[in-house]
Amino acid sequence: MIVFELTMPNVGSWNGRWSGEKDLHVRIRKNNEVPKEYWNKDFVYSWPDGWTACVETRKVSASEARKLENRSIGFCGYDWMIGSIIKNGKIISPNEKKV
Repeated sequence: MIVFELTMPNVGSWNGRWSGEKDLHVRIRKNNEVPKEYWNKDFVYSWPDGWTACVETRKVSASEARKLENRSIGFCGYDWMIGSIIKNGKIISPNEKKV
């Protein structure tokens, strides 16, 4: 199983914090849904306002994936990043023109 984990390493908020920083944000995909060259890598996306998202991918066992998924509170509406990684090998905003 491939785990996608979302973090926000750079935060552009007034207090320098992200409200979800203490929570686990993961989604799980089957191995055959994710090209092997994208396993065990970090994918970064930055917005002009100072926020940066990092989506880490890693291969785990099915039992570990279930445990992580049970602890996760979701992906904060950024599931489009997973789709972009799988399709493009990088995070491209839905509003950006694909090159």
